[in-house]
Amino acid sequence: MSFWLIQSLNSLALGGVLFTLAAGFSLIFGLMRVANLSHGAYFMLGAYLGLNALDLGWGFGWAMVVAGVTLAVLGGFIERFVLRRLAGNALSQVLATLGIAFVIADGSLWIWGGDPRPVSGPEFLQGGMALFGLTFPAYRLGVLAFSIVLGIGLWLLLEKTRLGLMIRASVDDMQMARSVGIPASRLFTIVFALGAGLAGLGGIVAAPILSVYPGMDTDMLPLALVVVILGGMGSLAGAFVGSFVIGFIYSFGQALLPNLAYIILFLPMVIILAARPRGLFGRAAA
Repeated sequence: MSFWLIQSLNSLALGGVLFTLAAGFSLIFGLMRVANLSHGAYFMLGAYLGLNALDLGWGFGWAMVVAGVTLAVLGGFIERFVLRRLAGNALSQVLATLGIAFVIADGSLWIWGGDPRPVSGPEFLQGGMALFGLTFPAYRLGVLAFSIVLGIGLWLLLEKTRLGLMIRASVDDMQMARSVGIPASRLFTIVFALGAGLAGLGGIVAAPILSVYPGMDTDMLPLALVVVILGGMGSLAGAFVGSFVIGFIYSFGQALLPNLAYIILFLPMVIILAARPRGLFGRAAA
């Protein structure tokens, strides 16, 4: 019984990490129709930048700010000066993001080396908490709570603000959105910066659980892709539900059937693509 409880809580913590990564990826994919293959690299770079901030003694909160803001600025720069110049050529945009991912990966290896780096969470989340008669790491519960708060914040942004209205309108019907005066180019930059910032934030949030190491970008990007396909591109609800579904599938798959973990992970994606190509919460693009 304790195995199932502990593994379920681990799955929830992984789902929280995945949501932080996949939410921005889903918005970028839904709005720009571009599979941003550099998203995992932003996740890793955010982890390394947050680690640097911690090494300087800035505290975990400031490490989150540094990772999120720096990657948001970088993402806005890349959209404005790289992807926008390739507008209308989706294949070139995808290849450009792949090249950026390689640059970030090799640059990170050159700067920080190839050894895994452990990261400590904030002091108030050190140790364990009693839950269902078991002791569970407090930080993982904190990650779950953080992902829920983040989800509520993003929902309020998308549903209760003018920016959110423009994003939702553009995801549903880009041509109509342009015709009523929504500045699509500026919106692309904002959403790409938001997505990159969320990825960087997710990197440092995940670091105390995963540690920081070269290759964490390629480990996490496929999971984010599966989440977006399962939930539906451009859907915040889909990203949230899909993150926790994949968190459970991946965690239990690794624990129970490690040799078949990736088959178990990608099989739902294949089934969803066959039965409902738009995903569980996706809508047809006009």
